[in-house]
Amino acid sequence: MDTLGKLFSSNGLVKIMRLFLLNSGTPFESKDVALRSKTSASGARAELALLYSIGFISRKIFTKDLSQKNVRRAGKNPPKPIRKKTIGWVLNKDFVYLYALKVLLLNQDAVNKQGIIKRISGTGKIKLVVLSGIFLREDASRIDMLIVGDQINKKSLESALKHVESEVGKELSYAAMDTKEFHYRLGMYDKFIRDILDYPHEKLVDKIGL
Repeated sequence: MDTLGKLFSSNGLVKIMRLFLLNSGTPFESKDVALRSKTSASGARAELALLYSIGFISRKIFTKDLSQKNVRRAGKNPPKPIRKKTIGWVLNKDFVYLYALKVLLLNQDAVNKQGIIKRISGTGKIKLVVLSGIFLREDASRIDMLIVGDQINKKSLESALKHVESEVGKELSYAAMDTKEFHYRLGMYDKFIRDILDYPHEKLVDKIGL
């Protein structure tokens, strides 16, 4: 099987490729790839082996900061820096099909928007979902997603967005607020809201009637 024939064999593979394409230069351990892409550990290892075999990624020894794992346990006292050398994977910027894959996999139409609506709709009474930033390839945008609704379960929303992040390939910058707050800020010409709505954006859900 040639190089292109090995690609796109699974949804997990596509998510892992997006992860590397959108985090160029950032090395990841295998377990972090599995976590970020929401794939099993064994599945991630298999896909990484495939991507390494065709030259899409390279091995890299890097220093990993473990301090963040101890932040919650530390309370008011900041944790001491904890670093370790480890072996991970990084995007090979010389991969022959790199540009073509960026065009194909990072195209906004490649994102499953109906899947995003389905996941977010289950977190509360959602009235408005606006996409910007990474979804439209607008680097200057304030956020990637604005969510407006009532009775939103924060834990459910965070979980839903983690799944969306695994599909997109990058951590999302988002804002969530209830309908009353949104209308107030919209009426006051709040700069944050205007910066979202006055620049390129896409409404996935609009029960407010913007």
